[in-house]
Amino acid sequence: MKRIALIPGDGIGKEVIPEGVKVIKAVAKKHNIELEFDNFDFGADRYLKDGHILNDEDIEKLKEYDAIYLGAVGDPRIEPGLLEKGILLKLRFDLDLYINLRPIKLFDEKYCPLKGKTEKDIDFMVVRENTEGLYVGSGGFLRKGTQQEVATQEMIATRFGVERAIRYAFEVAKKRNSDKRTVALCDKSNVLTFAQNLWLRTFEEVSKDYPDVKAEHYYVDAICMKMVRSPEIFDVIVTSNMFGDIITDLGAEIQGGMGTAVSGNINPTTVSMFEPVHGSAPDIAGKGIANPIATILAGAQMMDVLGYSEAGKDIEKAVLKAMEEKETTGDMGGKLSTKQSGDIISEFINKI
Repeated sequence: MKRIALIPGDGIGKEVIPEGVKVIKAVAKKHNIELEFDNFDFGADRYLKDGHILNDEDIEKLKEYDAIYLGAVGDPRIEPGLLEKGILLKLRFDLDLYINLRPIKLFDEKYCPLKGKTEKDIDFMVVRENTEGLYVGSGGFLRKGTQQEVATQEMIATRFGVERAIRYAFEVAKKRNSDKRTVALCDKSNVLTFAQNLWLRTFEEVSKDYPDVKAEHYYVDAICMKMVRSPEIFDVIVTSNMFGDIITDLGAEIQGGMGTAVSGNINPTTVSMFEPVHGSAPDIAGKGIANPIATILAGAQMMDVLGYSEAGKDIEKAVLKAMEEKETTGDMGGKLSTKQSGDIISEFINKI
């Protein structure tokens, strides 16, 4: 029995999470997997009701689960950043979800904006360090609000944090069914000569422990160009928090857009969290037109990490079938509602 904590959150998160759960239940039934789901109401509505966001007691409760399935966080009624920091970042830091695992995979070439690129050209993994770097909030203001104001933002890198992210990337490369078997470091060590130099030195040292995996090195600006021009050269990319944030959004676009992009926030020894990356999209919330595919694919990633790789593959195959037959929501050229999209993918699970 695996226990999954559901946090639908805000906006379209409340619409897409039920469809993801629907598909997961269908594949679990097919593979005789026992799952238990519990709902948590963290988000804007709860905050506006009683001021509660997420506290240490909530964190301890979530540690009892095998996985967290998150919809989206963010609401125009709330000060920007409050929910994101109070929920998303607190979960990542307090649960030590030190790996952000982002598959960049094109399921159907008709959705790719790159000329001449097909499914075989876009299939790689980005391993983003998730708990250090510029996002830890180290810094501050001096003489704030004056003409002499100074603002600092520090990029934090520890040998411990950098090494565990790099080792995770090499382990991913070992396990992937790829003939490339490469790990590419993405950094800017030619300019950011302290924190990024630690990344480069650690990468060179760790790579010696993996002689069967080829180690490559690209500066972040070069890797962005390569992702557009020659995405087929990549197998696994490992990078720091900020650069990972940027290149994975580029990756989402070349794989067909945010409607298919997923994010796993991983701690291999405890609970991990899985989510789509498209955000809460308040402009379309409640209209029944949100695309649930990214959420459904996040469910596939969750099943794989939980040890049910065949179930995860079945979900991906069902999504691909829906794309091929244009049984999708309007943003992908179909005519289905959010609920109908979840229904049809659930049906396809049993037809594979």
